[in-house]
Amino acid sequence: MKGFEIQKTEAEDLTINVIKNPSLLPEILNGISSENPRVKFKSAKTLRFMSEKNPEMLYTEMDFFSRLLDSENNIIKWIAIDVIGNLTSIDSENKFDKIFNKYFGLLSDKSMITVGHVIDNSGKIAKAKPYLTEKITSELLKIEKIPTKPHLTLECKNILLGKTIQAFNMYFVQITDKSSIVSFVKRQIKNTRNATKAKAERFLKRFA
Repeated sequence: MKGFEIQKTEAEDLTINVIKNPSLLPEILNGISSENPRVKFKSAKTLRFMSEKNPEMLYTEMDFFSRLLDSENNIIKWIAIDVIGNLTSIDSENKFDKIFNKYFGLLSDKSMITVGHVIDNSGKIAKAKPYLTEKITSELLKIEKIPTKPHLTLECKNILLGKTIQAFNMYFVQITDKSSIVSFVKRQIKNTRNATKAKAERFLKRFA
């Protein structure tokens, strides 16, 4: 954990430097392809911080991050998911719309963490792009029907269902067919994971 905190601090410091000196950006983008794990992951984390602090600097690189969604390295893929989610806040050219299916197609990824990252970003994407509300909602409702597998246990699925409730919580006021969401959440009242059950209860107390 201590090593991670050091790396996180380095990435945050590097982000500040790149924002001050945009000429450094190509070096950070190239760092993603480095064979040195330390360089690769520090570059990736720096780009994620940049997408939060100054997304305008990365907007022209949307295609670059879209390609990273195909990465065989899960950490790089997760960071690409997060960066793209952050870039939707300034997506004036609707670049995300062109990769919608690719992005949300990762909800069927074999990695639970990958699925979790997509869900975690869904709320902010819906708020940034209200016209995609129903389309995003339709994708998220599929989480309930994901079959359990050796790599996706019932407990894992229950965690994802909790994340889905949190996503709906972020943009529920935008949803047209609110009854389907309320029904979805009500079914989680019987969820065997206490944390997910609690999220369902808080959601219903707030909205239903």
